[in-house]
Amino acid sequence: MHDPRLLAKPPICRLGCLVLVRNQRGDVLLVDPDYLDGMILPGGAGKVNEPPHRAAARHLHAQTGIILRLTHAVALDYTPSDRYLERFSVVFDGGTVRDTTELAAPSQKRSRLLGARFVPVRELPLHMAPPQAARTAEALTGRALPLLLHGQRPD
Repeated sequence: MHDPRLLAKPPICRLGCLVLVRNQRGDVLLVDPDYLDGMILPGGAGKVNEPPHRAAARHLHAQTGIILRLTHAVALDYTPSDRYLERFSVVFDGGTVRDTTELAAPSQKRSRLLGARFVPVRELPLHMAPPQAARTAEALTGRALPLLLHGQRPD
């Protein structure tokens, strides 16, 4: 049975769709937004009815030029509202890319990014805000959850 009240006023919660990508040395790919203090994993908000893995892949490509198929989440992170809206972030496993992978960061004016680069794991706390570094450390543990859409693995 369809209850129209369930969709009348959905809760406001932003969905963060992020990607953990490492190079062959084990360094982690980070982007540097001009609107935050510190670097973050590539990614961004999902659009309405956009599957989170596709949103993460879209943002990764737009921010770095890297195209990946994402199939597993490696961290789930809920953040209550503070100076931003309440948000739920899904970190997807982007796997390992070659050390020679070229990053194609878009212009700062269009993307609001100062750049993208690989950072050694031991240096992550120096470049990221504590909650971002903690989320990334959890994602690096290697425990993966399969991605499901309506209970099925996507193509």
